[in-house]
Formats: sequence, structure tokens, C-alpha cells
Amino acid sequence: MHRSIGQKVKDFLAFPFRAVSMFEEDRFGLSSLRTERFDYVATQVDGFCLDVGCGRRNIFVKEFLRGNGKGIDVFPYEGLKKENLVEDITHFPFDAASFDTVTFIANLNHIPGSKRALELAEAYRCLKPGGKIIVTMGNPLAEVLVHKVVLLYDLLFKTHHDMDNERGMDEEESLYLTDSEITICLCLASFGQIMKKHFWTQWGLNAMFIGWKLPG
Repeated sequence: MHRSIGQKVKDFLAFPFRAVSMFEEDRFGLSSLRTERFDYVATQVDGFCLDVGCGRRNIFVKEFLRGNGKGIDVFPYEGLKKENLVEDITHFPFDAASFDTVTFIANLNHIPGSKRALELAEAYRCLKPGGKIIVTMGNPLAEVLVHKVVLLYDLLFKTHHDMDNERGMDEEESLYLTDSEITICLCLASFGQIMKKHFWTQWGLNAMFIGWKLPG
């Protein structure tokens, strides 16, 4: 499910409108912010993928990877099955070297700070040598503004877009991580060759960080 160049141009031009009104559902021939994130990440996924913090209905694995992976979460969001739920985020129920890619889509900042290193270490353990990790994160100002817009949207229109509010945020979570914080976290977890790729259809206000489990 990859967007055409024409679709991306339309999404680029309509970004301000999409940023304040289209969080999860595609409408008016435009891509929602969720679709956009998933589309960008899917283009970088290799092989069998572990999507950490998969959220409602495990959409990324089911729809964008056509089932070629596993989605896990600690909260029983709508549409998740028992196989998707883990009790301890510092111990994944998978053998070492089980996945080619591990993704953290818009959620690394929601891992409590005291457990973040342990969870990334588990991601590293579960990756095959040569496998990659993908982390998405918005610009700090954009993350704060979008969070507040989504919360206000839910209050005004009685919708349920704010998954953070649904489960409640831990005091050790944050609304964003800076580029340097993400890079340091990945380096401390032994990932190498870290690079950043901007989402140009979101005017560069969102991006993904890619790191590798280097062989040897």
C-alpha cells in the first residue's frame, strides 16, 4: 500500500489541513497522518517485522505489511488479540534473531524513561544480524501541538483519536524525544550507522531514524 507521486504531491499541498483534521482516516482523496507514517515506514521494512506498540487493530502489520510480521503492545487496544499483548516490555516473547526489522512508530517517547534502554536492548536481541530498527518521531514543537489538537478534537467532536489519553500516560513518558536523544538511545542499544529520513509530505516536521544491527 504505497502512495503514488501524485498522491504525495496532493498530501504535501494539503498538509496544514490534514494536520488539524485527518489523524487516522483517509478522506477527500487525501492521506491521513497515520496512513502517511505507515506508508513511509513500510517502504523501509525488510523481511519479517516486529512492530512494537502496534496500537489499535495492529493495522501496520495487517494492512501495510500484508501480515508479514508481528505486532505487540502492552495495552489491550480495540482489535488486539492475546497474541498481540505482552506484560513486560523489557522481555519480548520471541527468540533471538527472529526478525529482519523492528519498528517503533510514533511511540518511543511513550516508553517510560527507566525502561527505554531495556526495551531497545530487547529489540536488538530479536533482530537478525544485519537487521534494522526504524523509529519515527516528529519535530518537538509539532509533537506538542498535534497532541493538543488531537485532544481538543476529541473533546469537541466526541471522537477517540487520542490513544495516549485512552490508556493514560505514565509520568516517565514524554510528548517527544529530540533527535539527539533518539540517536543516543539507539547507540547505547548497540545500533550503528544511524540515519534520519524526513517525511517531505509533512513539510519535514516528521521523520524516521534507521539503525542497523551490524554483523559481528
